[in-house]
Amino acid sequence: MKKTLVASALAAVIFVPSVLAIEIYKDDKNSVEIGGWMDARIINTQGATEVVNGASRINFGFTRDMGNDWKTFVKLEWGVNPFGNSDIVYSSESNFESQSDEFLNNRLGYAGLAHDKYGSLSIGKQWGVWYDVVYNTNLVNTWDGNTSGTYTYNKADGAINGTGRGDNTVQYRNTFGDVSFGLQVQLKQDSFKLTEDPRGVNAAPFSTADNSGKIEYNNTVGGSITYAATDMLTLTAGVNLGEFDGALESGEGISETDYIYGAGLTWGGFEQAGFYAAININKNEFHDTDNIGRLMPDAVGLESLFSYKFDNGLKPIFAYNYLKAGDAYEALYNDGEFKRQFIVAGLHFVWDEKTMLYIEARKDMSDFNIANQTPDESDGVAIGIRYYM
Repeated sequence: MKKTLVASALAAVIFVPSVLAIEIYKDDKNSVEIGGWMDARIINTQGATEVVNGASRINFGFTRDMGNDWKTFVKLEWGVNPFGNSDIVYSSESNFESQSDEFLNNRLGYAGLAHDKYGSLSIGKQWGVWYDVVYNTNLVNTWDGNTSGTYTYNKADGAINGTGRGDNTVQYRNTFGDVSFGLQVQLKQDSFKLTEDPRGVNAAPFSTADNSGKIEYNNTVGGSITYAATDMLTLTAGVNLGEFDGALESGEGISETDYIYGAGLTWGGFEQAGFYAAININKNEFHDTDNIGRLMPDAVGLESLFSYKFDNGLKPIFAYNYLKAGDAYEALYNDGEFKRQFIVAGLHFVWDEKTMLYIEARKDMSDFNIANQTPDESDGVAIGIRYYM
């Protein structure tokens, strides 16, 4: 089991996890798998009850045996909106129109090569190595983790700084005994202009009321390590770094480091019978934003998840998430604290390995200033079905 746990990060780069995939073609050299899930849920929150999409997705995995223990591989994944999301719009031409979201959106797309001894190298949009540290708490269906520093910039997919599904990333991974590691560089060129926020609040912590300028945010780097200490206990740690660099029109130089570092601990396996526990903590600066898009100069985060899977497939779960901006945030914006805090309790019924029914409830205990109040930070209840391919 230890070898399975340690190798999972490397295997996930090359193959679709077997529980989520069906092999649809195989010969002596090539194999193709299709995977993903459909998740349909009814959710009650903010005084409304709706049918919503539960991050449904479809993916394809291709591998090719090149001989001498070498393999090449490709992974493609799209988010799917199967239920429709149409809104009524009153257009500028004074007409009523229906406006719908796209059916498909890009989640992952990368290619690479791997060797049993020399490890793997992959290029494209892929899960960042930071996710190796924290993914074991990101298993709640409805309100998954958003305090681990993964889904940055107001709960997006973590593409900007490479901690979630990072854009334009290059990764190297390998395993030695009970230890696996990942190294990553994100090759990208981003920039933005600073302007004063019309509400009277600086558009970013770099600007002042009477200055504007240009900031570059380019390449990022990251690393992670996973140690299977026992058959049940897995330890993780990692770091991710980026850099804001630029100047105000006044000539004043600007340089701030976007960093996050942290560690995690996991006991057992979430899909295995018996007790499961996972917890991770992180410290970060200039890495994430508050609910209205302002960078947080400093913050600490914690995520935890506990469950117990009975032989009959019932699995009660409990999760606690916490993200608190520090003193530098409060001093910069001078409008109170930012503390995202909530618990989730639920019951999953694993009917078989590819079919799950669930109910989950969230109790929000956050503490925001008025400007930061947003509809998604609230109590709620959801019931749903998840059908794995």
